[in-house]
Amino acid sequence: MTLGWWTAATGPEFERLAMANYVLRRTAHAVLVLWCTFTAAFFLLYALPGDAALSKLNVSAGGQGLSLEAVKALRESLGLDQPILVQYYRALTRALHGDFGLSVQTGGDALKIFAEGVPQTLALASVALMLGLVLGGGVAIAAAYVRWTPLKHALQTLPALGVSIPSFWIGLVLLQLFSFHWRLFPAMGNDGVATLVLPAIVLSIPTAALVAQILSRGLQTALASAYVETARARGATRARILFVHALRNSIIPMITALAMTTGHLIAGSVVVETVFSRSGIGLTTVQAVLFQDTPVVLVAVVFAATVFVTVNLLVDLIYPLIDPRIDIGIARSRRQGVSP
Repeated sequence: MTLGWWTAATGPEFERLAMANYVLRRTAHAVLVLWCTFTAAFFLLYALPGDAALSKLNVSAGGQGLSLEAVKALRESLGLDQPILVQYYRALTRALHGDFGLSVQTGGDALKIFAEGVPQTLALASVALMLGLVLGGGVAIAAAYVRWTPLKHALQTLPALGVSIPSFWIGLVLLQLFSFHWRLFPAMGNDGVATLVLPAIVLSIPTAALVAQILSRGLQTALASAYVETARARGATRARILFVHALRNSIIPMITALAMTTGHLIAGSVVVETVFSRSGIGLTTVQAVLFQDTPVVLVAVVFAATVFVTVNLLVDLIYPLIDPRIDIGIARSRRQGVSP
């Protein structure tokens, strides 16, 4: 008696089928999330007050000399005179082919305009992520290692402080001190590594706080476990217990934290790039929202969702490789229950 064709597989063949099924399910979930994100963004932008045609005419005419005929003609050329469902179907169909339409502001390709700022934002986010890992990991490890109670409590308080302080306020303080007072770093722009230092520090602080909080909890749980007590009984040093036993078993929560930080980095880039006048996707998105540039805003939303979904998909696929005990979608108990 069998439970299906896939239950007859054993050993490596079953593991391959299980992983293939897991990958397909997670990929389908990622595609569904992207479609829901695009749909929600489109209808929310449609519901906002204002008119993209009026915004475009105001920009081109300086807010003067607008006529009903000009507004009507522009709405027809942009397809804004069609029913909302028709506009949605056309936008979705074009987006599936990589065409998000023309920018209301400039008339250029919306995807190309947004893509011009991607390298700058990726460079900023990458540096901020590395700084966040180093700072957050260092604080968590130091808090777990030190024995002096006041210092331990101070280190444990830092993550909550990093989360509670607004990023724009930290950015303004750093600008005042390091750019205007001491003149160590440029206050704005994208020219050279020096312009990347202050924005990366500001963007890394929430990431470091999140990493420190999650890693600290993982280390506390690991250090209180039975296998650590066994290692102590065998004469293992505190450093070996922390770095070899406890830290290794805190990898899974850390990977989850890294996936969560992608959303913080993308959202934080909007604030940081605005404060430091950096030409990246954050500043592009802010300008698109101000001018009701729907095609560019849709590109920004889809890009952010794609990055977030891709990172989470990769994390889901990495989990079973790190810990084989994690279920990958096909119950092993079924295979074990199949009679020969």
